[in-house]
Amino acid sequence: MNILLTGHNGYIGSILLIKLLGEGHSVIGFDNDYFSDCKLFDPKAKIKYINKDIRNINPKDLYGIDAVIHLAALSNDPLGELNANLTNEINYKSSIKLAKAAKEAGVTRFLFSSSCSIYGQADNNSMVNENSPLNPLTEYAKSKVKTEEGLSLLADNNFSPVYLRNATAYGLSPRLRTDVVVNNLTCWAYTTGKIKLMSDGTSWRPLVHVDDISNTFCELLKSPINDIHNHAFNVGKNNQNYTVKQIANIVTNCVSNSKIEYSSSATTDARTYRVDFSKIRSTLPNLKHNWTVEKGVNQLIKAFIKFGMTEKEFYSSKFVRLSKLQELIYNKSIDSNLYWLKHNQ
Repeated sequence: MNILLTGHNGYIGSILLIKLLGEGHSVIGFDNDYFSDCKLFDPKAKIKYINKDIRNINPKDLYGIDAVIHLAALSNDPLGELNANLTNEINYKSSIKLAKAAKEAGVTRFLFSSSCSIYGQADNNSMVNENSPLNPLTEYAKSKVKTEEGLSLLADNNFSPVYLRNATAYGLSPRLRTDVVVNNLTCWAYTTGKIKLMSDGTSWRPLVHVDDISNTFCELLKSPINDIHNHAFNVGKNNQNYTVKQIANIVTNCVSNSKIEYSSSATTDARTYRVDFSKIRSTLPNLKHNWTVEKGVNQLIKAFIKFGMTEKEFYSSKFVRLSKLQELIYNKSIDSNLYWLKHNQ
């Protein structure tokens, strides 16, 4: 297929790009390069791409495309809280604008990267599935809910959206992020010898490796449209739901001489949800999810040794998306609405 991959230079996108090219697809990237220098190592795959803000998408960018994979977004809860209006504009309004442009250009498939965070706060004694009530607690999660709803209204016989509600991502990527929980705790332990938990560690998180997220996108592209049309899918595995404290214990078992510490102000995190992933298993019987948290932590440790991860680098803006945007604003590279200033383009 001819695929437009938004956010292809991001944390997930740089892994997914490799997978798509390996499957024989032709890929056009779409990225505005906020995080072009935020890399642990050089990505293996480099392609020509549209260097543009997602807010400026138009149908001409999409002619000849068979499928859109839409990753580009302000990409987690802290970043989403930077400016609620911006989160709504970039994550929701721009996604619908992209979908309408794709539909006008004759694109058939639209795979949207949503999030399990839309479940928000759920009963710890049960697991939520795709039919469970949505309870988004953050601007990021709210934007994902609104986008799913907006895309659903565009679905018809010629335009088929699908919503991938990814569990919390972790694992090695050229465009590493340390602002996601497994990567964050592993980096704490490796660079400082301790993990500092800012909550009491009792909240639940479903987890999925970036490789396995990428495998899911690739597998959905192979699926008959009728099997997945206008469906939401939780992306992960049932045995990969963990409390934050359990994650911390896995990390300290993998990083020798590391220990857990609790912040003096540690409280219970309201965001807690265990997720059922049965639907995607039954829909995509050939889907392979190969990673566990322990395996992913060990992968990160090997990479940190190889590429010389330091405590200074961990604390820098290089691997933390919110910090990087704040730095770009401070340096007057982008304005307060996150548009590049002309002299920096």
